[in-house]
Amino acid sequence: MAKTVLTIDDSKAIRDMVSFTLSGVGYRVVEAENGLEGLAKLKSEPVSLVVVDLNMPVMNGFEFIRKARQEPKGSGVPILMLTTETKPEAKAEGKALGATGWLNKPFDAAMLVAVARKLAG
Repeated sequence: MAKTVLTIDDSKAIRDMVSFTLSGVGYRVVEAENGLEGLAKLKSEPVSLVVVDLNMPVMNGFEFIRKARQEPKGSGVPILMLTTETKPEAKAEGKALGATGWLNKPFDAAMLVAVARKLAG
């Protein structure tokens, strides 16, 4: 059975690119438009990796990580931030909240696959 990756981003184009990239190497990809929707999906099905944007309406990436880490189904799941944010302070905050890794947009497909394989198997 394919491992499931949850991608959370308010940009449909980014969700489509992440989905296309990861489904092409065998992952099942579930999509959410914001952190609140992503949190509901994390609670409802087994997820091997979360790829989340930082700046989104309704619930941003940091809020998502904070809440996900409080959930039994989200406490041990690797969370990869995929964002345009490059400030060291933001990366430090993400790590402190429980982000496992950080990739910047635009992303390199081969790098995303490599990181997904490392984090989700």
